[in-house]
Amino acid sequence: MQDLSDGVARFRHEVFPAKAELFARLAGTHRPTTLFIGCSDARVVPELITQSEPGELFVVRTAGNLVPAYAPGPDGVTASIEYAVAVLGVTGIVVCGHSACGAMTALAEGTDLGAAPSVAGWLRHADASVARTAGAGPDRVSALVRENVRAQLANLATHPSVARAQAAGTLTLRGWVYDIRSGAVAEIGPVADRRAAPTPRTA
Repeated sequence: MQDLSDGVARFRHEVFPAKAELFARLAGTHRPTTLFIGCSDARVVPELITQSEPGELFVVRTAGNLVPAYAPGPDGVTASIEYAVAVLGVTGIVVCGHSACGAMTALAEGTDLGAAPSVAGWLRHADASVARTAGAGPDRVSALVRENVRAQLANLATHPSVARAQAAGTLTLRGWVYDIRSGAVAEIGPVADRRAAPTPRTA
């Protein structure tokens, strides 16, 4: 924890002063342009990958960058999506998978998750992707990472706020896969509509 405290001190005294005007504006304004849905993996940092400033991304991170299909009832992921689209008015959503994803590796390799029942239950949201990559061979993890991004884009489209915005032509859905070793970002799947989300920076 001391490392975190030291980091806060450096931020306050070295980083914050250089961006004081930006933070002053952000104190009264919250208008991100893009909802970024990524994996909880500590190696995947949306603001770093996209070189975004504070206030530009509305970020949701889940294990395996999974997005449950819409269902009535309270749900944190659904609430975040609805808030970003219906209240904040984001014009783009990116679902970003990544290389060496622990969640996708566990599914591809059939890892026993009996000791982590909540994790096992959550990963059921990737069942369709697992089934579609059953014959992918030795490159199955990479294939599953890509297929999972496509599946989560499809799940996103079932959310009423997303469907309405897409129908109005005000929202784009894009899928990315980030390669940790090279820093490259590949686009996955079809672009859903006319409006463009930020272009990925590649190595």
